[in-house]
Order: sequence, then C-alpha cells, then structure tokens
Amino acid sequence: MTGFGIVAALTTLAAAFSWINYKYIRLPTTIGLMVISMVFSLGLVALGAMSPGVETPLHGLLDAIDFDDALLNGMLGALLFAGALHLNVNDLAEQKGVVAALATIGVLLSTAIVGIAGWWLFNTFGAEVRLLDALLFGALISPTDPIAVGAILRRAGIPKSLETKINGESLFNDGVGVVVFAVLLGIAGGGHEVTPIGIGQLFLEEAAGGIIYGAGLGWVAYRLLKSVDNYQVEILLTLALVTGGYALAQRLHVSGPLAMVVAGLLVGNHGRSFAMSSQTRDRLDAFWELVDEFLNAVLFVLIGIEVLVLDYRPATLLTGAIAIPVVLAARWISVGIPVRVMQRWRVFSPRVVTVLTWSGLRGGISVALALSLPQGDARDLIITVTYIIVAFSIIIQGLTVGPLVRRVVRT
Repeated sequence: MTGFGIVAALTTLAAAFSWINYKYIRLPTTIGLMVISMVFSLGLVALGAMSPGVETPLHGLLDAIDFDDALLNGMLGALLFAGALHLNVNDLAEQKGVVAALATIGVLLSTAIVGIAGWWLFNTFGAEVRLLDALLFGALISPTDPIAVGAILRRAGIPKSLETKINGESLFNDGVGVVVFAVLLGIAGGGHEVTPIGIGQLFLEEAAGGIIYGAGLGWVAYRLLKSVDNYQVEILLTLALVTGGYALAQRLHVSGPLAMVVAGLLVGNHGRSFAMSSQTRDRLDAFWELVDEFLNAVLFVLIGIEVLVLDYRPATLLTGAIAIPVVLAARWISVGIPVRVMQRWRVFSPRVVTVLTWSGLRGGISVALALSLPQGDARDLIITVTYIIVAFSIIIQGLTVGPLVRRVVRT
C-alpha cells in the first residue's frame, strides 16, 4: 500500500467513525473513535473465524503502517506542540514544582513499582520475563496521555490550578517516560554502560538536552515570527519548527517530545503576546486546533484497530486484567509520595491524589513504545497487557473522570 493509500484509508475510517459517533453514540470524540474502531476490528475477527480472509485488508493496512514510528517520529511532536501552545506559562510557573516532581520522580517511581510488580505477575502466570523487560513495561506504561483527558477535564469545570497540574504533568512526563524507556532499551540491547554514572549521563543528555534545545528552537521561532506580519508565513514557520525541529532533535540525540513542549510553551506565550497580530493568533490557533483534532482522530482509530495484533490466550488476557489495578496502585503511590512531601509547604485541592491517579490516562504513546520493543519472548505479552490497560484507561477512566472530578470539586 502506498503512503497516499494509507493516509486515504485512515482519513476515511476516521471520518466515518467520527460521523457514527457524533450521530448515534455521542461519546467524547477520542473515546468514541477508539470504541468504534475496536468493535469494527473485533467484528472482522469474528467474521474471519467463520469466513477466513475477511479481515485481511485491515491486516494489510496495519502491516503497511509502522505504528510506533508513525507516532513517535511523526504525530507526537505535533500533538505535544499543539497541547503546549495553549498552556499558560504563568499558570504553569505557579505549579512548576509539582509538575516537575510528578513528571520525573513520579515517572521513575511508577516505572520501578510497575516493573517489579509486573515481573512477579508475568512469571507467576507462566511467562519467563526478565526483570529488565518488566522495567521496560513499567517505563512505557507510566507516562500519562495529555491528549485524551484534556477536553474531558475542561468540561468538568475543575479548579484551574488542578487542571494545570494534570495538563503540565502529562505534557512533560511523556518526554521523560520516552527517555527512561530509551535508556532501559539501550541497556537491554547492550548499547549503554550499565553504571549509575553512565545511566545518569544518558538521561541528562536526552532530557536536559531536549529542554535546552527546545528553548533555543522556540527563541529562533519567536525572532522569525516577530520579523514578519503574514499569517501564512507564520503558520509555515511553526509547522517547520515542529517537523524540522523534531527531526533535528533525533539527529542530535536529544528528547524531541520535551523539545516540542518547551518550544510550544515559548511560541504559545511569548510569541503570541509579542510577535503576532490578532489575525495571526486567530489563524494560528485555528490551524493547530485542526491539526490536533485530525491527528487525534487518526491516532485513536489506529489504537482501535491494533486490537487485531493481540495475543488472545486466556492466561495473557488474565494477566492484563490483573495488571490494571497494579498500574493504578503504582500511579497512586508515585503521585501520593511527592504530593504528601510537598503538602508540608503548599496547599493542594481536596483529594488531589485520587483525582491525579484516576485522570492519569494511558494512551497512544504506551502502545507505540510497546510495539517498538525488539522481537523476543516477552514482546507479544507486553503488547497485549499494555493494550488492555490502555483500553481500560481510555474507555473506563475517560468516561468516569469527569463525574469524579465534579463530585470532588463539590465536596
């Protein structure tokens, strides 16, 4: 299948499923698209059992798409930039300590807890999984998804400070989680020195390098935006920042996701205030909102149809079901410890740990990282368990986080 054929097929599926969801189901768009895609794919699997070959075209589409490459090296930069573009840097600065702690200490704690618990769980159910493989699973499932929960939280009417904590953490912990995963994957493949100094150096190069690079990229974009007053040119400049900037980050071996978040914050705040006319701001917002909606639609359709590649053995499905509370418990602990420490000198919203735990949705990044694992005995198991957790997170948590937040706010 050609590149144009892939884009055409995904766009058509996304448009058709969006229409069905809007017309008949009325779920939040991302959740609705994923549910319909899953039902559609499982229906084809069931038909394929009775009439072999029915699901072959969809399998062909999946075979033609490198999901992890499409997301991690394609869509992710644009999605993170678009998300950061509308995050108020002053609000974020007020919550910088909380966001930094949750996006770093929280991710590392969650990775360790899920990794150790997952290692015990996998081996208990008969799978021979190395501790390092289980830690890789911990790293890929720990980042929360900034995409799925944003619109839901906005409709829930939560306090601004809490919304900033959740959105800020999810934007930054994606980048940190990808770095942790890359470090562990390098160790597993023998590509990095397994010493605290070697690991720390690699982490700093990726994470700190990505932040510094993103700041430089945002400053250059700001200067270029300020030098012209033409919204077509300015939109092209931001598009070049995301595509060219992300590609160069990979060449420089720094974190592209973190770079896009920092660059998006600079352009969305400093650039919006001092380098754009009102017309440019309106057009730029409309453009990136459209890009964000389109990529979201395609991403959640892709997540839905990935159900075709899962391992449906009962032991694997049971392992995935048990892993759900394990991951939620790890999230509760990894959020609760930093919050409890910081409560000594700052005030938090009521039941903030509960809200942060339940609003920590897992999404496309976790699936993409699982699919990027090298072939091995543990790969199929980790992919299936990851998918089960992501499906539960997006559908069950996604549909209930709004009512939970509203109830907490009222009390």
